[in-house]
Amino acid sequence: LLSNSAHLLSTEQPRTESEWENSFTLKMFLFQFVNLNSSTFYIAFFLGRFTGHPGAYLRLINRWRLEECHPSGCLIDLCMQMGIIMVLKQTWNNFMELGYPLIQNWWTRRKVRQEHGPERKIRFPQWEKDYNLQPMNAYGLFDEYLEMILQFGFTTIFVAAFPLAPLLALLNNIIEIRLDAYKFVTQWRRPLASRAKDIGIWYGILEGIGILSVITNAFVIAITSDFIPRLVYAYKYGPCAGQGEAGQKCMVGYVNASLSVFRISDFENRSEPESDGSEFSGTPLKYCRYRDYRDPPHSLVPYGYTLQFWHVLAARLAFIIVFEHLVFCIKHLISYLIPDLPKDLRDRMRREKYLIQEMMYEAELERLQKERKERKKNGKAHHNEWP
Repeated sequence: LLSNSAHLLSTEQPRTESEWENSFTLKMFLFQFVNLNSSTFYIAFFLGRFTGHPGAYLRLINRWRLEECHPSGCLIDLCMQMGIIMVLKQTWNNFMELGYPLIQNWWTRRKVRQEHGPERKIRFPQWEKDYNLQPMNAYGLFDEYLEMILQFGFTTIFVAAFPLAPLLALLNNIIEIRLDAYKFVTQWRRPLASRAKDIGIWYGILEGIGILSVITNAFVIAITSDFIPRLVYAYKYGPCAGQGEAGQKCMVGYVNASLSVFRISDFENRSEPESDGSEFSGTPLKYCRYRDYRDPPHSLVPYGYTLQFWHVLAARLAFIIVFEHLVFCIKHLISYLIPDLPKDLRDRMRREKYLIQEMMYEAELERLQKERKERKKNGKAHHNEWP
């Protein structure tokens, strides 16, 4: 992956080292982000969305049916996926970050002892011990930054589906701080210091992840979860319809309203069930239920979308728009009320910049006046000279 990014950058031919680092950082982040988040995006927004319905299933190469969600929905699958990522993946990353340099340093010490033969017990000076440690990565702290940015993405993008993600990230970071401190002090050589004004393009990436997380959580709440269908049923189709309230009693009959009727005789030949259900009810079953909002088979348009489907769809789109605008307005309000730099500090910085410019102007003016006096003394004054 590093070599591919370097090859792309050699094709781009950036002008400065800063541009090269920014381009490299953005490409590496995009590669890792797509690679690690593709499964979660698939479960949240694509799994079970394009499978068709009984009697008209969509098939891959006209043979295999597409994967479907559990009848309870895909939110639990997304929650389990996020739990695995936040627990197992972070644990494995911490193990590899510390285990790899430990193994490498042990192997280096073993080779050094073998090279000295009978003088194995000789005590090496500290500088030689430090030299035998693992060298710092050529990209410095890039891997550490990338790990934290990816963790921030996991924590925020699907937090609506897995609310424990921030807590697990906090616990992981408390442990990782100590592990990184031990790794940098005892397992790696001292890195070369370099000055940096800020975190560079990482700040823009964090801003982008923040915007994406708002949009993604809005879609997760509106599309992946049953929050909107339950509200629509409570206020429009349930026992409390038209009363302006939505309590527990208002959800009576919701499961039945969320299921559609399908005639078993309308199954495709390759999709029909193996049993007719007579072993359960004593007589062959004629109808079954499935999760969707479709008309029954005896309607004017069999298996067409019902009015409730369009109400739910409109409510989902309205929720997404309102949620996004509300969160962004709150974000901008907080940014305005709590600026990055206090007003008095910003004024002092401007004052300092003004004083520096005034001192530079006065020093330059003094230098020019001194040069003019010297030219007059030497008889080489120019008529058009400034000032």
